[in-house]
Amino acid sequence: MSQQLKVNLIYRRSFRFSWTNIEVFFLSTKQDTEKKLTNIYKIRLLGLVTLLLFPLPGFFLLDFFHETSWTEFFQVKNIDLISIGYGLEFGFAYAFIAYLFMKAPFFDALPDRVDRILTNLPLTYSDGIFLSVCAGIGEELLFRAGIQPLLGPWITSVVFVALHGYLNPWNWKFSMYGLIVLPFIVILSFGFIHFGLWFSIAAHFAYDAVLFVIMIKEKKSLLFDKS
Repeated sequence: MSQQLKVNLIYRRSFRFSWTNIEVFFLSTKQDTEKKLTNIYKIRLLGLVTLLLFPLPGFFLLDFFHETSWTEFFQVKNIDLISIGYGLEFGFAYAFIAYLFMKAPFFDALPDRVDRILTNLPLTYSDGIFLSVCAGIGEELLFRAGIQPLLGPWITSVVFVALHGYLNPWNWKFSMYGLIVLPFIVILSFGFIHFGLWFSIAAHFAYDAVLFVIMIKEKKSLLFDKS
């Protein structure tokens, strides 16, 4: 076999191999994109479930032990712009404080850091605001309006944080997230007593919205730097 023929065969093999790599790359990229889109659809659906269905058990619990109407449950007569403003201010402020703690080197070793989980999802700013509205309204109606009058602020706060998975006895490092969130939820619970439901909804919305926006912005900056 001549030297030129060997060179041609090597070139063709390497060319064919490179095209195979490109095909595998795009196929893998397409599958990853489809998986991420499927996950985001599930998260949006979960947001709707939180908004529309979570209040139901809260109302029926409260109505069973303390007969109440829907207008009383939603505290329609207590909607107050001042309380909502206080809630927004508190939620915004605490979110920035919590974010600073979450960026501490202590959390770098955790495999399931919250910001890293969000990085793997193609969330937009509108998704972040939508999910914040869903959680702020749905979870507060369930926990603050429905469960807290029965269990009290302290137990309800611990149950809330535990059900979010932030208090894990088998992973004390991850439970540090819980120690960051728990004071916020406790203050939220006592704020519900003194300022009403809509203070809690506003604070919860603001807290989630700030963290979503910051983390989505960081993800976009990271993708821009890599491009």
